[in-house]
Amino acid sequence: MKKIIIEVGSTNTKIDKYDGKEVKRLAELTIRFRLHYKEYGSIDPNDIDTLLNKILELQQEYDNIYVCGTSIFRDLSQKEREQFLRKFTAKTGLDFDIISQERENELTVMGVTRSINFPVCVFVGGGGSTEISIVDKIIAEFESTSFGAMDVIEAFPDLSGDVATTPLETVMEFIEERLNVPKTKVDTLVLAGGGHEVFARGSGIRYWDNSLYNDLAAPIMMDIETREADTKEFFEKTSLRAIEKRVSNPDWWFPTRAMCAFVLVVAKKVGAKYIVPTNMSMVYGLI
Repeated sequence: MKKIIIEVGSTNTKIDKYDGKEVKRLAELTIRFRLHYKEYGSIDPNDIDTLLNKILELQQEYDNIYVCGTSIFRDLSQKEREQFLRKFTAKTGLDFDIISQERENELTVMGVTRSINFPVCVFVGGGGSTEISIVDKIIAEFESTSFGAMDVIEAFPDLSGDVATTPLETVMEFIEERLNVPKTKVDTLVLAGGGHEVFARGSGIRYWDNSLYNDLAAPIMMDIETREADTKEFFEKTSLRAIEKRVSNPDWWFPTRAMCAFVLVVAKKVGAKYIVPTNMSMVYGLI
């Protein structure tokens, strides 16, 4: 049985197909809900229409579709939430499930750690929220912050330019002052909630086969020294415009420098020696 699972975030909307055995990413859309919400004080109707049109398109091929929302949708007033949900159901005939920050983290961690039998830190980064867990069979420590990559881009707009002009260290200090991070130290940081593997493969950051554990959805890794050096290179020398010209979804790349800085802050705070970038998101826990 084919099931389509759509996770709508503050900036990225992930569309996955589950065939009963495997998860396949069908598409990832950039819909800047949070950015436009901050500009207009309410959800942009054009953003809603972009989402609705994509779902109506999928309904022409699939009849088993689940849709959930995170981050920005949790922050809506009751009136605006009710208006959005009514319009969504009226147009699509589907429910829109708004997932709490805690539940989003639980579902993502459940999928990410399915093949791991040692303590790790799981970082779930988004446009408007961040969840960080220390996991040792169970979630032993958890910290969340209503603060994400889009907040950093708002503070440092040059990060989405061709080459950043704000030093990486300045961005990291800004994040560290605002981000809640667990106090427990672990050797391995696993990145989830977005296309961290996509980023590693497309950005020039060096990586190699994951030798820490076996999971087809987590095939690569790097050590912290490599990640730090290559992130600095990505900030100071790598052309974002050149990357955007060669990828299928160029809009996805505009907050990647901000997210890179988040990764290094978390790695530093938990004492990570290794980083495992994955594309895994809530879908792995949902199924």
